[in-house]
Amino acid sequence: MKTLYGIDSVPSAWPASAVSIGKFDGVHAGHRAVIAELKAIAEREQLAAVVVTFDRHPLALLSPANCPSTLVSAQQKLNLIAETGVDATLLLEFNHALSSLPPREFIERILVTALHARFVLVGRDFRFGAGGAGDVALLRDLGAEFGYEVSLIDDVKPDGQRRVSSTWIRELLGNGAVAEAGRLLGHLPTVRGVVVHGAARGRELGFPTANLSADSDGLIPADGVYAGWLSDAGSRYPAAISVGNNPTFDGVAQKQVEAYVLDEVDLDLYDHAVDVAFVERIRGMVAYSGIDPLIEQIRDDVARVRVILGRESSR
Repeated sequence: MKTLYGIDSVPSAWPASAVSIGKFDGVHAGHRAVIAELKAIAEREQLAAVVVTFDRHPLALLSPANCPSTLVSAQQKLNLIAETGVDATLLLEFNHALSSLPPREFIERILVTALHARFVLVGRDFRFGAGGAGDVALLRDLGAEFGYEVSLIDDVKPDGQRRVSSTWIRELLGNGAVAEAGRLLGHLPTVRGVVVHGAARGRELGFPTANLSADSDGLIPADGVYAGWLSDAGSRYPAAISVGNNPTFDGVAQKQVEAYVLDEVDLDLYDHAVDVAFVERIRGMVAYSGIDPLIEQIRDDVARVRVILGRESSR
């Protein structure tokens, strides 16, 4: 996939394209349905398949107090879109200049002049241009003028009632329901961060953990203990993951993500950027009366992780 950063990065000789525009936060099952349809149209019509998205949620600029937490960072989003096999993603910086473009100018500059759009796929609630003044009806009117066709994608409703949305997935992650969130995402909820030195309590207890930096990318689920995977430079390891402030000890920062990698005794991850993916929640966070009960609970957690991940036998 070719990544284009801003309108000015689009080559002047860019081919005619099928384009989909949206926030694509999480690149969930609904987004993937849109992209699958985009690719089908592009292949049928011999066009380039292009996704247009933004480097941040528009509300981060327009109304920060009302901006929801994003499911993935801009780089995570680009990586997930790349996995779908589109030809290119155009990542737009959502700044004051872009947000103030009148709807017609937004379409003309991005879809027509830069990408030579012939087909445009959007959801039924798609809005564009300054103040969200543009809607699907205007998009179609402009398409008749500029020579592109507009297609609407049907909502994906895995339970037959509620459409997949980033809001729903945030709710699930906020409740620790990572397995259900993963079903709606079409991929495991994942946090990416640099491994930093912690208080070494896990090592003292016999369960050394990789501690992620506080500025990790991706939406961290509710406090608790999870089964999941830690990936580093192409290698994936089964892990028991703790999220929270570890209430048995004082002075631990909120929302700390720690991953105990099973069966690896000499693994050095310090200063590595790793992905921690959540498969299933085992339990909530609990304060224990002492070290011995905590160690016993961790042993039980690790045993449950082995079963969930199919790693019952240690090496």
